Amino acid sequence: MTFNDEDIIVVEGLHDEIKIKEVYPNAKCVITNGSSVDKKTLEYIKKLSLNHNIIVFTDPDYPGERIRNIVLNEIPNAKQAFIRKKDAISSNKRKVGVEHACKDVIIESLKKVYKYNNENKNNLNMNDLFDLKLIGDENSSNLRSEISNILNIGNPNAKTFLKRLNLIGINKKELEDILCKIK
Repeated sequence: MTFNDEDIIVVEGLHDEIKIKEVYPNAKCVITNGSSVDKKTLEYIKKLSLNHNIIVFTDPDYPGERIRNIVLNEIPNAKQAFIRKKDAISSNKRKVGVEHACKDVIIESLKKVYKYNNENKNNLNMNDLFDLKLIGDENSSNLRSEISNILNIGNPNAKTFLKRLNLIGINKKELEDILCKIK
């Protein structure tokens, strides 16, 4: 799936919105104003979701993941777009965020918008991750990071990693193929 002008993009701050509008001048954004996401903002996003697709496009850091989880908890059918941490680092290397990404990265991220659907549910489970040494091994975290980077799904913990693999419809064979390329 890809972003279109009718979608509403949920971002963290004003600078994220400005960056997106530099690339897509007609984009409609809702700003959460940080990781607390007040009830009024959530209700507004819920109301918008009745007539628009919602895309959660937050920073690749802990507050961004927190916002993503809060919004998805209220609007489970929201689409998701991800940005790699390495592509969202400020020029002084002190901050991470959508606002620091270049135009091409924003375009790439919004071309790869994922929507959870029941057909993707339970393609993989924790036992599969264990079998592939993506959990329970000393190098598991590094392998998950490399795979997450390749698939552009953020850098989540093991449980969220599994959810995102299922979100984008990756099966065990595809995951094995990715692992072979890494090793």
